[in-house]
Amino acid sequence: SLKIAYHSDGYIYPIIDELIEIGIDVLNPIQPKAMDPIYLKKRYGNKLSFWGSLDEQYTLPFGTSEEVKKEVIERIKTIAPGGGFIISPCQHVQLDTPLENFITFINTVKEYGAYPVRL
Repeated sequence: SLKIAYHSDGYIYPIIDELIEIGIDVLNPIQPKAMDPIYLKKRYGNKLSFWGSLDEQYTLPFGTSEEVKKEVIERIKTIAPGGGFIISPCQHVQLDTPLENFITFINTVKEYGAYPVRL
């Protein structure tokens, strides 16, 4: 069946129940500075899938490679169990993102991100 994704930046807690009611299946992006990904998973994980959640405003462009790896593992560990998670930066990868951080993101997802999650 067709899945419908809804894209809206920022804080959309007040309308999530309405989005579910009209048939939205996926929220994109999940900006961790605007909405808590762990809360979203606990509250709506049986009704929605989540696409995004890696901080593109701080961690990916300005964090260290180790901080990127830590955040990716934390997101996989807390949001992926039970399915319904597409990990990605919460926005487009910005031009000032260090290549090393992007490669760390890709390699960490390859190592830990396949279902079934093994963290």
